[in-house]
Amino acid sequence: MANDWLIADPLFYAVAVPAVLLMGLSKSGFATGFGALAVPLMALTVPVPQAAAIMMPLLLAMDVVTLRRLRHHPDRRLLKLLLPWGLVGSLLGWAVFGLLSAAWVAALTGALALAFVAWQLLWRPTGRRVAPDGVGAACAVASGFTSFVAHAGGPPVLAYLLPQKLPPLVFSATMAVLFAALNASKWVPYALLGLIDLPTMTTALVLLPLAPVGVWIGVRLTRHIAPTWFYRLAWAGMLLTGTKLLWDGLAG
Repeated sequence: MANDWLIADPLFYAVAVPAVLLMGLSKSGFATGFGALAVPLMALTVPVPQAAAIMMPLLLAMDVVTLRRLRHHPDRRLLKLLLPWGLVGSLLGWAVFGLLSAAWVAALTGALALAFVAWQLLWRPTGRRVAPDGVGAACAVASGFTSFVAHAGGPPVLAYLLPQKLPPLVFSATMAVLFAALNASKWVPYALLGLIDLPTMTTALVLLPLAPVGVWIGVRLTRHIAPTWFYRLAWAGMLLTGTKLLWDGLAG
């Protein structure tokens, strides 16, 4: 249910509140991967494009908080590789937005995430591994694309970054800077696609106080959690996200 200026359905807020907190935790780098569940959760009550548009101002607030705390710690070499290709993927998402169904994108993203988790579990590689730059570029394009369509850009780039076993703070900061730039690049395309309107923005404003809460909790936990448990949570996020997205895609 919505009126002329605000979504008023209580069920929407019942799923939106945990979705925003989950996205905040993921944005901090803690429990990364879980943030891809935010839009599918909101999409239980509103269309996927509207859910993605509502998240835009909230992502902006989360990015500001995250960058203030982590801006000095990213891996600049990785950003030089991933960011340009991520922007290419975002442009590709803009170009085909509306041609591909949200269900198809969700199913593909989920299948890729689960395939990578299965490969990791079956192979059980040890030590730090860095894939070739071409793999990183391909993952960044996929990440930019799925980020534009459904704010689900985490799984593709995680497939490239997780095996590198970066220090948790460096990993979190690199993800924070990458997705802050990708999210900033979406504003004009979203507006041109007609996704930015009064009900969307006022609903986002109602949810805005929650935006920094998840980030603040996640950053504090990231600074104190052991690397082993940090990456176990990251893999769990990949598994749950992949399962949810694939299920939504096949059911849609």
